[in-house]
Amino acid sequence: MMTLRLGLALSLLCLCAFANPRPAAAETDSAKGLPAISLSLNEIHAWIDRSHPLLKGAVTEKTMARGRMLKALGAFEPTLINDTEIERFIDKGTGQTLNGGFNDTLIEARDPMGFRYSAGVRTALGTEAKIPDLAFGPNNQQQVILGGFFPLLKGLMVNPEKAELQRSELADPRADVRIAQTRQDLFLAAATQFWDWVAAVRYVDMQRKALKVAEDRFKQVEGRAKAGAVAPLDVVEANQEVQRRREVAIAAQRQVEQEQFKLSMFLWENNAPTLPAIDRAPDFPAQTLSPSPSPDTVQAHKLQARNERPEIKEITIEAKLNDIDLELAKNNLLPSLDAEAAPARAPEKFVLGLGYRFGLELKIPLLQRKSRGEVLEAQGKADRFVMVQKFREQQVVIDVDNALSAIERAKERMEAAVQSLRLAKTLEEGERFRFSLGATSILFVNLRERNSVDSEAQVIRAKADYQKALALYQWAIGAWASGTPGPTPVNYRARD
Repeated sequence: MMTLRLGLALSLLCLCAFANPRPAAAETDSAKGLPAISLSLNEIHAWIDRSHPLLKGAVTEKTMARGRMLKALGAFEPTLINDTEIERFIDKGTGQTLNGGFNDTLIEARDPMGFRYSAGVRTALGTEAKIPDLAFGPNNQQQVILGGFFPLLKGLMVNPEKAELQRSELADPRADVRIAQTRQDLFLAAATQFWDWVAAVRYVDMQRKALKVAEDRFKQVEGRAKAGAVAPLDVVEANQEVQRRREVAIAAQRQVEQEQFKLSMFLWENNAPTLPAIDRAPDFPAQTLSPSPSPDTVQAHKLQARNERPEIKEITIEAKLNDIDLELAKNNLLPSLDAEAAPARAPEKFVLGLGYRFGLELKIPLLQRKSRGEVLEAQGKADRFVMVQKFREQQVVIDVDNALSAIERAKERMEAAVQSLRLAKTLEEGERFRFSLGATSILFVNLRERNSVDSEAQVIRAKADYQKALALYQWAIGAWASGTPGPTPVNYRARD
């Protein structure tokens, strides 16, 4: 009988297992009430790459660059032309009134070298035409028409249309530079704001703990006062300290909310900023700092900064654009000598027998004021770009040195602040022990605790400034411009 009951029980357990499968990991974690996953700086940067409107707006520069390229190429695209012209005129030889003309179907195109070409077919209309060149068809009433315009001095190799095409070719790398600059600035601003938010959250947690200590002490002192062990004035002192710390905690909560709103401007979802959850605020990394990077490493980072920083690349592109304008301005100083060969366009000349016309035109401006002014303006810009590029390169070097200085001073501040906090905690514990023995008053205990809170706040600020200095270094060397993580100036190992 016992064996039968045991078998039935096992069968029921199996049925329940099949009917109620094991819950998913997410549901299990939710049931256990696991803490939220901490928000990281890399996640915020990925969020910016994915959905920030300013970065999306910068990406439209690529579309604009493609549009400018197509617009510039439009000057060189072939054009199909169909032209019909008929005139009424009198033949001087016979005195007869004639109605005659032609229909042209041809393709025209322009070459970046400055040449213009045309080729097509002409058909006589209205009366018989006398065609001396390239005639074909029934009664030789059709003609192959060829034409060309050839600049021999001004406009040869260098011309406004080709210059615009060269400018459009620089539009795409210029768009890349602007996107990189926007990305760099957003990443730095997000990193700064992220650590300000983390510091604010850690600070309000500290103030709440201090408030809880003051509230517990107030209840303790109040009970001792009722028992006659302490003076009623100590109760007032303890209550005043509670109100003071409550006011500070409220101000700290307001600071958290303010930093939370600021950080939300980097976290966009569905075209709207998203507030980060307070419980996702991480702790500062527990780290053992290693020695500063070697001079060779710093020099390599400075060289990288000169190559990767968008400000340097932008100046280079601006200089190239100005070189195009300068070359065009110098070309405009040349005399204009143009050769042209084209079929006759007047219907009566075509009908009477004139086939092609040829020409050579020379123009020499006497004063060249406009062209000389353009050359002077472009040359002045070129000289300015040389100076600006030197300034930008030195600015990049200074930015790297400044970031390294910020890192070093933040490390020193962290060490001093941690030592100060350790001493403040020692004094606080000693004062509490003396208070328990009745050797001191509650006022001195409050002062020691305030000193500990101030020391811990200094540690929080130093840690936040250190993390912001690391972010500043990444920005200074252009690590975020290309979308790949850059070198870290200070390596550290996380404690177990």
